Amino acid sequence: MTEHDHLVNVSDFERLAAEKLDAGVAGYFFGGAGDELTLRENVAAWGRWRLRPRMLAGLSEWGTGAEVLGGEVSMPVLVAPVAYQGLVDPGGETAMARAAAAVGTVMCLSTLATQRPGQVAEAVPGGRRWFQLYCFEEEAVTRALIEEAVGCGYEAIVVTVDAPRGGNRERDLRSGFEIDLGVHLPAEQPVDPETGIVVLPTFDWDELAWLRSVCPIPLVVKGVLRADDAGRAVDAGCDGVWVSNHGGRQLDTAVAGADALPEIAAAVGGRTLLVIDGGVRRGVDVLKGLALGADLVAIGRPALWGLAVDGADGVQRVIELLRDELSLAMALSGCRSIAEVTPDLLAAPHTDRVMP
Repeated sequence: MTEHDHLVNVSDFERLAAEKLDAGVAGYFFGGAGDELTLRENVAAWGRWRLRPRMLAGLSEWGTGAEVLGGEVSMPVLVAPVAYQGLVDPGGETAMARAAAAVGTVMCLSTLATQRPGQVAEAVPGGRRWFQLYCFEEEAVTRALIEEAVGCGYEAIVVTVDAPRGGNRERDLRSGFEIDLGVHLPAEQPVDPETGIVVLPTFDWDELAWLRSVCPIPLVVKGVLRADDAGRAVDAGCDGVWVSNHGGRQLDTAVAGADALPEIAAAVGGRTLLVIDGGVRRGVDVLKGLALGADLVAIGRPALWGLAVDGADGVQRVIELLRDELSLAMALSGCRSIAEVTPDLLAAPHTDRVMP
């Protein structure tokens, strides 16, 4: 047995990561906005969907492989952008990218990172990478970030649109936890004195059109929770829509991603790449996300917990656990391939529960 063989699911990694991390760092990564209702709902929402497995499917073999932006991945599970990964492990974003490459999937690097896009690309040359972008008041800063990512072989730009201001993250206010800007950004970039994060300028549909015009690679819009916004993004020429509430860290009581996805999939599914994140803790959650219409399901905190526990090896273990759980859930649901994960696998959401 290895040191971490007793960690058999994502929650095990979560508990150990909480023990290992400094209280301020743990609060930053574990916490959400306000009363953290959305943070909790992100997890709870997956449990409200029930599965309707197909029997007698005659499965002799099955697989979790999928295609993303013209390339193969071993599973439709993407590593979401998480800021400041060097705070939880010295390997930081490079370790995260190494793990994603080892299991054959995509890692999305945050703008607010502790390593530059070039460093990560050089350290993990064979990995598939996307770059998450905040647009800044200084156009030159935004252009420079895009150019660096494109020049280093990043396959897509993921522009986050749900953070015109930082959310009310009370755990950080209580602990006094503060962080420096990402290594990408100039020191003079303005900072919100209350939240300690970068102050983003107003970003509107005209600016999205400008970004589309200067971005030479696929562009994905992250932070969408409404079908009309998703439709406008597709009409603006974006190549993907990422359904997300920022991990419950921005607007508390915002709808959970799993609850927002069906309406968005009905509006734009098939016309664009659809990504979903928020509260994914099991391979069966991935199965449900795909059945609800997503092409990719993204994990943020679970990958970070793996990083905190055992660096790149911990991340790899977490992703492999989700892959194995997804594979088992597919087999038990009568699905030979990702293409056979369809909406008819789901029953209506389960609602006979006691409200908090």
